[in-house]
Amino acid sequence: MTRYQLAADIERWGWSIGPYTYGHPSILEPEMAGLSIGNFCSIGSDVTIILGNHRMDLATTYPFGVLGEFWDSAPHGYEDHEGRGDVVIGHDVWFGIGSKILPGTHIGSGAVIGAGAVVRGTVPPYAIMAGNPARLVRRRFDDATIARLLDLAWWDWPEERIRTAIPLLMSENIEPLLALGAPQETPET
Repeated sequence: MTRYQLAADIERWGWSIGPYTYGHPSILEPEMAGLSIGNFCSIGSDVTIILGNHRMDLATTYPFGVLGEFWDSAPHGYEDHEGRGDVVIGHDVWFGIGSKILPGTHIGSGAVIGAGAVVRGTVPPYAIMAGNPARLVRRRFDDATIARLLDLAWWDWPEERIRTAIPLLMSENIEPLLALGAPQETPET
């Protein structure tokens, strides 16, 4: 599981990785921004999440500051990289092999990121994205169904409820799953 593979980085940088998310993404420029990955995400091999970039407002994009040990005339402590915002990934997102997530990207729950896609900006919930740059291929469901799935938020259920619902979660007919509705609050007496 991703939380265990990235445990040292989670501790060091304060990232949030949800339970049951699996896969081992490469994280570039970890000090530049925050990272939040939701529950039950599926991360294919060779996925890269980039949290910072070389600065493009300087005459050069070469990182003299980072490589200061080789360039003694480079100003000490000079930042030649910059963050562009946190990367925030919802729940139940599937990342295809070799996909790249750029700084500041927000990906909605239920999205599918195609193999080799290069994603930046905002990805709507339950969108299928592919290409370089990634573009919307289609939505997995209609808007009303997406709203119901987001309200259902099965990824936040207790583990036992999820275990019971697995046959419904794996069914092509999602109406019985949606009929379960969100967990009911028990009134206090």
